[in-house]
Amino acid sequence: MKQLIIHCAPELIQAALLEESRLVEYDTQYPLDSQRAGSIYMGRIVNVLPGMQAAFVDIGLAKNAFLYIDDLLPVHIDKQPKIKPSITEIAEVGQTLLVQVTKDPQGTKGARVTTHVSIPGRWIVYMPDADYIAISRKIDLDAERQRLKQLAEGSLLPGEGVIIRTGAVGQSEEDIRDDLQNLRDLWSTIQSKRDEVHAPAQLYHDLDLLPRLVRDVITDEVKEVWMNNSKIYEDMKQLLRKQNPSWRGRVAFYDRKVSLFDQFGVTDELSRSFRRKIWLPSGGYLIIDQTEALTVIDVNTGRYTGSIDLEQTVFDINREAAIEIPRLLRLRNIRGIIIVDFIDMNLDSNRLAVMDNISLAVRKDRSKTVIVGWTKLGLLEMTRKRK
Repeated sequence: MKQLIIHCAPELIQAALLEESRLVEYDTQYPLDSQRAGSIYMGRIVNVLPGMQAAFVDIGLAKNAFLYIDDLLPVHIDKQPKIKPSITEIAEVGQTLLVQVTKDPQGTKGARVTTHVSIPGRWIVYMPDADYIAISRKIDLDAERQRLKQLAEGSLLPGEGVIIRTGAVGQSEEDIRDDLQNLRDLWSTIQSKRDEVHAPAQLYHDLDLLPRLVRDVITDEVKEVWMNNSKIYEDMKQLLRKQNPSWRGRVAFYDRKVSLFDQFGVTDELSRSFRRKIWLPSGGYLIIDQTEALTVIDVNTGRYTGSIDLEQTVFDINREAAIEIPRLLRLRNIRGIIIVDFIDMNLDSNRLAVMDNISLAVRKDRSKTVIVGWTKLGLLEMTRKRK
């Protein structure tokens, strides 16, 4: 069973998703915080770098955004030139263009932007200029994939594209068409604004936390939604009434003296899960080190001594870590390149079993995670999509 716990304080809203009482996702929003990833801007090119095939774009943030040439060429591969041109042929200083943030500013780096706009809805992701249809890989029933593809083909206008989200499985034709039309109307509104503003200017920002939770997190699997603020409680009921009237009965108001997060064990779990050193139930532990380029996770036996032999002891710890690591990636929102240094195993069957365990665990993640495989040094390489 999944539970969504929303704790509201005067200057902060926190959301925690529990699966079988274990914390797996965490998100926050400050009242003055503005969502960057997904936001759409009218930007102005301030520098073109042919040696990097990139340009810097002023979108009104503290640091200029980075635009790579692939994000400037047509999104559909059939419309791209066979030989990639120099960026100086298609971009110049002072040029204005509509861009969307794909990666938030991080450290010394500014945001990354693209001209390939995509706007997520409840059942689909709308891409006004993509001219193709993609279907979530998590939809594995051939008949359903074919139904959704045919529905999209019969609904799109020339040049439009969509990605069918996992949640679209079983949804009616009417609901999916309504989702498409709402996104199409939103895109028309964004386009009308571009002629009314002077770059740099924001044209659209992704949804605030509550609507985003309704859109992306709350599904039939979420049986309870708890919150401790009466206004947020009423707002959530209204949002769910529009989305799915049958879900309104799952919303519950919490008014006890004990903190909502304390009541569900979220406070303690957050404290444990965001440390550099993470203890495993058996007595082993993980060390997590993050840099701008990648994240390294080191697996250690710790206090666990096993009971059979060294190979079995190592395998037990590695298998436990393989289940826990995907949960921590979701919870800490770790993205990009991830290297896991499991304890060395001698048996190929054990290495295969550990990779199977971690591959199975990442299927619960809404962000695309790819298990690349073992390197020659015995490290497990994986990537988690940045958004």
